[in-house]
Amino acid sequence: MGMPPCEAPGRMGARETSRSSAGFLPLYILTVRPMPAPSIREIARSLGLSHTTVSEALRDSPRVNPVTRRRVQKAARAVGYRSNPLAGALMSEMRRARSGTFRGVVAILDLDGPDRRPASSNRYHRELVRGASTRAEELGFKAETIVTGTQGISDTRLDTILQARGIRGLLLLPIAGNADLSGLDWTHFTGIYTDYLIERPALHTVCPDHYRSMVIAVERLHTLGYRRLGLVIQASHDARLLHRWEAAFHAYHEHHAQKEALPALVVNELERTKFIRWFKAKKPDAVLCHRAEVMEWMRECGARIPETHGFCCLNVASNTEPCAGLDLQPSLLGARGVELLIAALHRNDCGVPEHPSTTTIPAIWVDGPTLRRKG
Repeated sequence: MGMPPCEAPGRMGARETSRSSAGFLPLYILTVRPMPAPSIREIARSLGLSHTTVSEALRDSPRVNPVTRRRVQKAARAVGYRSNPLAGALMSEMRRARSGTFRGVVAILDLDGPDRRPASSNRYHRELVRGASTRAEELGFKAETIVTGTQGISDTRLDTILQARGIRGLLLLPIAGNADLSGLDWTHFTGIYTDYLIERPALHTVCPDHYRSMVIAVERLHTLGYRRLGLVIQASHDARLLHRWEAAFHAYHEHHAQKEALPALVVNELERTKFIRWFKAKKPDAVLCHRAEVMEWMRECGARIPETHGFCCLNVASNTEPCAGLDLQPSLLGARGVELLIAALHRNDCGVPEHPSTTTIPAIWVDGPTLRRKG
């Protein structure tokens, strides 16, 4: 005896969908709808707080009393609340568009201070700050530079200043030594370092692609007909970048046997006597160096630039004298660092990252009067 056709299941609740005259038990389908996620307003009502207070507490804003912040966050976890960073960013953008005013401040931290840097480094840092400030303004934020090195501001004092002013995004300028901001309470902050490596704490970084940039420079010099290239670099600079300039220079020549690589001059302090001794012994026809003053020492040895010898500056932003060489694009680096920083703020992504990453940007080549036009 055949089974009767099944009834169509209902849209909700429990409904009998199969019945048998032979006494079989009926089959039921239970449709369960998920409970809607609690909203910020519902959490606020349950706690007797305002919507704004709960919203800021969930963003870990220092404007909310720490006891209240913990109370709100505990209640949110208990009811399974999860923030939607994309929706939050969209609402912030809509409010900003209506008001036409800035919605936040990010800090550009200068841990050394201009008084502790050579003029060449200050020119590079100024471009970083300019790019960061311009991009922050385009994204609705104000970038404020805070100098700690010459002011003697401790980490504890800096932490207090930043939290009191509601600043959570920190863009760190490169420093000469080892950067150390481990004294800050990073549960309140997100940070980007604008150099290759920082370990205290280990943050996301944005910096030039030094390896690829050196390859760009060496290839251009060989295209122009130079065959005996000499690299001159300070040891501290080389070590801070884990020897990436030097590694790229030697690796390129190792895999291009027809081109001769001279031993690099790596010194603690670049000074005239050591350079002239090296220059006369190795006889390079082109020198790659950050500092343009070595051209005067080359001329003392009989070099005529660019007729007989060439000079390639590894960072044209660090010199006032026109040179051919690499533009490390510090303004673009500052802008990219701020983009990463503000994106993290929109995600409410504070704290030391579990897996810090490095974003690199290759240099662009700049023609100049210190190299001949063609080989």
